[in-house]
Amino acid sequence: MGEEAALERQWRLPAVALRGALFALVAVFGWFSVGLAEAATWCGILALAALPGVVLPRHRLLAPAGRLAEVAVVVLGTLATGGLPSWMLPYLIAPFATAAFDAAAPVEDGDRWSRLRTWGPPALVALAAVGLLAQAPRVADFNRGTYVTTAAIALAFGLASAVGAWWLRRSRTSDMHHSQLPYAEAAALLTQLRVVARQLPGSTLDPGGIATEIVDTAARIPGVERAAVLSAASGRRLVVLAEHADERVDWETSPQLNSLLADAWAGQKPQAGQVPLSRSTQGPVASLVIPLVAEGRTVGLVAIESDDPAAFGPEAITAAEDRTKGAALRLETALLFEDVRSMATTEERQRLAREIHDGIAQELAMLGYGIDNAMAILPPEAGEAKGELEDLRSEVTRLVTELRFSLFELRSNVDRQGGLASAIADYARTVGASAGLRVHLSLDEGGARLPASTEAELLRIAQEAITNARKHARAENLWVTCEVDPPYTRIEVTDDGQGLSGEASEGRYGLAIMSERAERIRGSLEIRPHQPHGTTVAVVLNAGARPTPRAEAPRPGSAAWAAADRARTEQPARRPDHGGGRGSQ
Repeated sequence: MGEEAALERQWRLPAVALRGALFALVAVFGWFSVGLAEAATWCGILALAALPGVVLPRHRLLAPAGRLAEVAVVVLGTLATGGLPSWMLPYLIAPFATAAFDAAAPVEDGDRWSRLRTWGPPALVALAAVGLLAQAPRVADFNRGTYVTTAAIALAFGLASAVGAWWLRRSRTSDMHHSQLPYAEAAALLTQLRVVARQLPGSTLDPGGIATEIVDTAARIPGVERAAVLSAASGRRLVVLAEHADERVDWETSPQLNSLLADAWAGQKPQAGQVPLSRSTQGPVASLVIPLVAEGRTVGLVAIESDDPAAFGPEAITAAEDRTKGAALRLETALLFEDVRSMATTEERQRLAREIHDGIAQELAMLGYGIDNAMAILPPEAGEAKGELEDLRSEVTRLVTELRFSLFELRSNVDRQGGLASAIADYARTVGASAGLRVHLSLDEGGARLPASTEAELLRIAQEAITNARKHARAENLWVTCEVDPPYTRIEVTDDGQGLSGEASEGRYGLAIMSERAERIRGSLEIRPHQPHGTTVAVVLNAGARPTPRAEAPRPGSAAWAAADRARTEQPARRPDHGGGRGSQ
């Protein structure tokens, strides 16, 4: 109810101004109607009655009691001064309007005072009507009609003001409610998602795991040689979530270049034919694409190939549909959960970056300026104190540098247009230039993409490995190798530092974090010594799907690597890390 309290504070001043204006109006009317002395007496009593509503407008008892007292004073004052002229009746607008404004507030469950508050406006109107009209017989006959008409008009104006105040409060409350409605719905859905996720078999919402189950099921269909689950990605492309094949398969990930994939996705019906679904398929083939449809939405595709051109008849298509039935909703749930988690992680990283930049980074900078000022005013004979301050200034400079690296790491993400290799290369270059490391890059990235969540985890692993080399290894050279040919991927970071024995405790913690990230994307992490000294951190996804190896690449730091590095340096300048080529920096 914090916003309701803020709304009441917002309207407190207008409410006091309304009472003040009406009080001044009836005081002037009373002065000219019944004289200064009598008007001052009744106005003083009215001011005392209005005091609780002005000072304690939110009090559960005193505020309603004050409004009741105001109405009673107006009725008694009108009758005590002869009924006509009814100089105090305009003031009824104030208690009626404030009572209606208060009654329009949302009722809290279990709050009996809140429920009684809703009956405040009709009770006040009834009290005023009964009190005024019950005294009509005491008014002289020739003035009675005028008195009744005047009282009725005053009550009508007071009732209209009450309705207006009630509507105003309700409309403002409704606006606030609608502005918060998306957050309330999101909170409810996320709460349900958390509960449901804990009740799922295996308590998992891993798209890769669910896709693997789908592929394993499809692979048991007679005649199937190769199978894969494809899901949508940015840029109107598909990504391979899981596959089954004896040899590596280069699946087509652009629906525009394959009619079976495009027709199955758009038409949401199984498509069979003899058009290969992979770029690596040679010879006759039978292809079958089963769309995974959840509540009218195409979530993914199950791509199946057989070397027998007549493998997929009507019975096989029906069997494939039956085996994949029900998997679409599971896969969509996992993909949505992954997307929500990715969005939340990105937002949290951006929030932490903002807080660090606006908080401790600024404070450290001010501390550095303070140390500089202290050093400037030191007397010449304070040599020892100056040395201590210089050491302290160096430490502050180091901390500021570390914070800048942390900010850069938090804000680094994989650009959906640039790709994973480009993001890792940009990070390695920036860190190397700032830390005085010579960075050697070997990048090989094809046109196909990994799932966004997988790319994000691989980027974080590479960042952690590079950070460890910079902070703990005291290295001079850094070799970064990135091979991305989905579903196969290999990221390797090698340094020539002091090796694993020199890792600090936080470096060891970083190794544990990398291991957890690799396990999350079902990759293998290898950490080994590099000869003659240094460390190599390598993460590999789907090692069995590695493309046919070309000539063995020289190992980082070897003579062959150095010779190739010199050869590349002597060639004209080019940008080898874009467009899937290899290069070194």
